[in-house]
Amino acid sequence: MTSAAPAKDIYAPLELLDVDRLLDEDERDIAATVRRFVENRLRPGVADWFESATLPRELAKEFGDLGVLGMHLDGYGCAGTNAVSYGLACMELEAGDSGFRSFVSVQGSLSMFSIYRYGSEEQKTAWLPLLASGEAIGCFGLTEADFGSNPAGMRTRARRVGGDWMLNGTKMWITNGNLADVATVWAQTDEGIRGFVVPTDTAGFSANVIHKKLSLRASVTSELVLDNVRLPASAQLPHARGLGAPLSCLNEARFGIVFGSLGAARDSLETAIAYTRQRDVFDRPLSSFQLTQEKLANMTVELGKGVLLALHLGRIKDAEGVRPEQISFGKLNNVREALAIARECRTLLGGSGITLEYSPLRHANNLESVLTYEGTSEMHLLSIGRALTGHAAFR
Repeated sequence: MTSAAPAKDIYAPLELLDVDRLLDEDERDIAATVRRFVENRLRPGVADWFESATLPRELAKEFGDLGVLGMHLDGYGCAGTNAVSYGLACMELEAGDSGFRSFVSVQGSLSMFSIYRYGSEEQKTAWLPLLASGEAIGCFGLTEADFGSNPAGMRTRARRVGGDWMLNGTKMWITNGNLADVATVWAQTDEGIRGFVVPTDTAGFSANVIHKKLSLRASVTSELVLDNVRLPASAQLPHARGLGAPLSCLNEARFGIVFGSLGAARDSLETAIAYTRQRDVFDRPLSSFQLTQEKLANMTVELGKGVLLALHLGRIKDAEGVRPEQISFGKLNNVREALAIARECRTLLGGSGITLEYSPLRHANNLESVLTYEGTSEMHLLSIGRALTGHAAFR
């Protein structure tokens, strides 16, 4: 009979469930490496970047050197890690800020994955090594101002002109748009929805920064405009047929969110615990009051449940492939709970919680965007409902 490990006086939230026991050595090492990068390189600047609504372009190369860009892809300069390792990297990045995870997610799971999964060998060879290293930046143009949850109705159009394609239309809410060297753009054609690899220096292509954001400020969000953008036939993604292609890319990005959102929750909770332990109220630490401990305990339970769910989905993805409704399950629960945790942590900080000195309100603001992008909570509810009933209530 083995004896239990000796108890310690104070545990970090995820230590209560011994979450690290569920990871192998490589997974723990990857998480620790990304965590150090966030602490040493990103956290010192995040408040200023959030306040000034900027994301330094040079971070792309640093993310590439770290090995997180397209890290779950094989070859072409990509690390070829498992899905769980990618998820853990997303968690650590979003513990810094959702903008960091969004950059890496869009680069690897949307821009790179679309080329990796649906592109020609020529397209892969031309772009994936550059994107993996951070020497080039990519974006993914699917959403339009009037077509978010219903991308099938997109108005962007591609028509054949001789042996070329001519693209016209606009895309909205595009992360990395103004930084990008290449855009994967989805458009209606006479043969259905098709994808195109569009170098952003192509005549007729422009990107406009979206200003006055209250959320995801340490991230570049843009409108893409395609005005008679002429592309050779080789720009089309040859293996993308119909709406299923871009939706499969979104599932890759949503998987990262399942993990990433919990990083924002964990950081908020750790910040609140540290604050309440050193903040005296009525001549005793705020953390010693029952109401405070109830809040901290409830948030720790929800965070732990979310991490177990994320790891379960990651193991399924690595073993046999995770289904879209399972991704919906994870994103719906984890983002919803992460947002609730960040908001609750802000209350424990009192007036100090509204400043950028502390992270919970910044995380909460960011999670308001994460709640609705890559599929709104309502759409994920209906995805689960369709799986349970066989009826597509959103059609």
